[in-house]
Amino acid sequence: MKNAETVISSRVLRYTYLVLYSTITPNNSGRPAALLGETKMRKDLGIAALAAILMTTLSACGVGEARVSDIVSQAAPAPLPVETTLPETTDIFATYEATTTILSDADAPVLARVGGEVVDIVVEEGDYVEQGQVLARLDGDRLRLQMQQAKAALDQSLGELKRLTSLHERGLVSAASFDGLKYDLEAQRAAYELKRLNYNYTSVRAAISGVVSSRAINVGQNVNIGDTTFHVTDTSKLVAYLRIPQTELTKFAPGHSVKIRVDAMADTVFEATIARISPTIDERNGTFRATAYIDNGNGELAPGMFGRFTIAYERHPDALVIPVRALMEEDGQFVVYVVEDGTALLRTVETGIRSGEKVEILSGLESNDVIVVTGQNALRDGTRVLASNVPPGKLSG
Repeated sequence: MKNAETVISSRVLRYTYLVLYSTITPNNSGRPAALLGETKMRKDLGIAALAAILMTTLSACGVGEARVSDIVSQAAPAPLPVETTLPETTDIFATYEATTTILSDADAPVLARVGGEVVDIVVEEGDYVEQGQVLARLDGDRLRLQMQQAKAALDQSLGELKRLTSLHERGLVSAASFDGLKYDLEAQRAAYELKRLNYNYTSVRAAISGVVSSRAINVGQNVNIGDTTFHVTDTSKLVAYLRIPQTELTKFAPGHSVKIRVDAMADTVFEATIARISPTIDERNGTFRATAYIDNGNGELAPGMFGRFTIAYERHPDALVIPVRALMEEDGQFVVYVVEDGTALLRTVETGIRSGEKVEILSGLESNDVIVVTGQNALRDGTRVLASNVPPGKLSG
């Protein structure tokens, strides 16, 4: 029924327009003045009659004012869907990003102190060893015999000294002979200690506590003095050397905290601390070197890993923070859209620290302002919007 009424109304409107047009604009050329007056009278009557017919028809069809409002309603733009959230109040840090390789602060090669054939290997790569623990043994028969020979000579000299001491006290041995015997005894004692030390060196021992990172010898192999037999690495404390540009140097100081990410464990954040900053500049690249230590007691990190370091050098507590993606730039100013009563309003803001996906707002927003984080590129000041609220910190990507 409503469709039929709409069709009738449309046809009446078109017909009325045509009649009015032909009535209002007749062809008066060449007519006498009397006829022109009569024509004008008929035109006025026709207009009044058609207007009455139009109003009656529209009223009978149940249209008119309601249909006009429908047309106006259809012409109004639909609200634009947007995603919104509230600002957060939290601590924010100014940060500096750097990358470097993680190293061990203590990595010691184990060198052969004496030469000989390897007769036994006690540990393997990956084993944890304590400082002084035996890692391998060399053939020590020759050195053991030399030690025993030196010990026998020393014992003989000690007995001789004991016998001559009583004679010296009675004046039967000259002071020169007695002193010479004491000097010889000291030399023999030193020779024995040296032989004993060399014999002990046939047991290859760890210089530091840590993990055996590599083994360079095999059973039956002959090694010489100074050859590398093992590498022992202490992984409980790692170190990273960060390069800081000259322009950024004043921002950093020992004690600043560092957050670390590595590709092998992308979702895990490790902690470090800047221990010292070199006072001299590297002429090759114009940077200062900052040394950061990493506590790796759980052994999750390993020397050689490539790390991404974020150094926090300035902290603003209880800052008003919004997502960076809510921020727009217009005419050299930063702006955001705030939703009030279903309308998006453009708001100029002043920004502070930017850290990752968050940015500090110094002025222009309140903590209860609803800000647009998705869909703002299609908005203008005053645009009607359909907002979908998202809790702070849980924005969709």
